[in-house]
Amino acid sequence: MKSQSHEVMRGMGGAGHRNFGQQLRWWRRRRGISQLELAGAAGTSQRHLSFLESGRATPSQQIVLNLSAALNISLRQQNTFLASAGYAALWREGRLGEPELAQVDSALDHILAQQEPYPAFVVDRHWNLKRANQGAARLVEFILGAVPKGEVNLADALLSPAILRPFVVNWKEVALHFIRGVQGDAVVDGSPQSTALLARLLSYEGLLELSHSPAIEETALPLLPIHMRKSQVSLHFFTTIATLGTPQDITVQEIRIESFFPMDEPTARFFRETSSAARG
Repeated sequence: MKSQSHEVMRGMGGAGHRNFGQQLRWWRRRRGISQLELAGAAGTSQRHLSFLESGRATPSQQIVLNLSAALNISLRQQNTFLASAGYAALWREGRLGEPELAQVDSALDHILAQQEPYPAFVVDRHWNLKRANQGAARLVEFILGAVPKGEVNLADALLSPAILRPFVVNWKEVALHFIRGVQGDAVVDGSPQSTALLARLLSYEGLLELSHSPAIEETALPLLPIHMRKSQVSLHFFTTIATLGTPQDITVQEIRIESFFPMDEPTARFFRETSSAARG
């Protein structure tokens, strides 16, 4: 894990400033596929692909898009790929709340409402909180005493020693699972933002050493539980991550909805009772 994380951080630091051929070669090697395999998937010849990587051939916009699809590159990175080949960005980056994303906003609100009284959060690819339902607000208020003001990053909140860590009983297991997910994102995404997030998280006390730990021993449970405790209240739940299908916008592609589900009746009852109390 150590070598992989350091390679990603080192390799992607200036990737956005490389020319098309250099980026193409970097992505192909990152995906672990040969020129022949990539050429076949993108509908071109190995010879032409070799010429593109070496800079001896100039790519058309269509071949850039074909290669992006074959390499499973995000829309954000596709814009960078296009720019390196001399083409204008194709994919826009909308903002939640603007008219163009009204249908997305409506869908997110519906999903959050359907999850009540259990918590649900909407985050971007780098775990910046975009919105949450009342169940999430009640959980945070119970654990921390108040809902934080301003911008919130759920990755920082979970892994920082100063926020949620003291309340997560099985923090090491949860943190290890989470940090490996962020490491995977950094490899797949390849963006400087993902690399910076990983570096920041690994700078927290104990995280770098934890990220080098061996795999968690197998258990009978099909899902990794999250066990939170404050005073005499013990909560057990698992989470799911959902994304929006067929995105044609960077923001839409990067949205994640994390939903919490109780793993026992006392936890379910806690959320039902706090919801009833909030309604008065």
